[in-house]
Amino acid sequence: MRRGVYVLPAVFTAGNILCGYLSLDASAQGAFEYAAKLIFLAAILDGLDGRIARWTSTTSAFGEQLDSLADIVSFGVAPAFLVYRWGLTDFGRAGLVVSFLFVVCGASRLARFNVQVHVVDKRWFVGLPIPSAAGALCGLIWAVPASALTDTLRAVFLGVTAVLAFLMVSTFRYRSFKDVDAKSRRGRLYFLLFAAILGLIWWLRQYALAGLLVTYAASAPLARLAGLFRGRPKGAAV
Repeated sequence: MRRGVYVLPAVFTAGNILCGYLSLDASAQGAFEYAAKLIFLAAILDGLDGRIARWTSTTSAFGEQLDSLADIVSFGVAPAFLVYRWGLTDFGRAGLVVSFLFVVCGASRLARFNVQVHVVDKRWFVGLPIPSAAGALCGLIWAVPASALTDTLRAVFLGVTAVLAFLMVSTFRYRSFKDVDAKSRRGRLYFLLFAAILGLIWWLRQYALAGLLVTYAASAPLARLAGLFRGRPKGAAV
């Protein structure tokens, strides 16, 4: 029974990898919306495996490494291949290079997280987490049907993919919300906000997902920019 409990988190991690693998197959066949949905399912399983490990007191170094390897498949390779097949193939080598940049920056982000996990402030992520970058990219792909693609929109997605890759390896600080106490007043406010977000997602589905994840990706650079302006002395040139 105890061995079975130890295997349980790994089963969810394996499900995460399976979703990424199936997403690759769906992208190859042109089922882009289905491929994006599979990556969101992978994100749900990725969120569950760590929590189940903590609930059952079965956390291990092996599980942590397996989780990172799963993430590079489901949130690195799969979304990069999806965006390339969906809208970047017309750019030839440029589209291939930018989609590969997303993969290598995602891998670098995971490596940095693994070596800094015990030394950084848990309230913040340093750089955009790879599941959030994949979610923002796939949310936009899900919200825009392939039939609506134009040359201008393809160029926009080329830039968006490159920007998300940069944000993953940047030093921008993103709020992790790991310090929120559910029993505090702020925790209750966060709970109400989370419930409202779930309702919005249920109502608007992919449009709400895309909007929320893009907002989160943009939040740290905008906060840094706002901080720079607040730090300027009065009368200073902009």
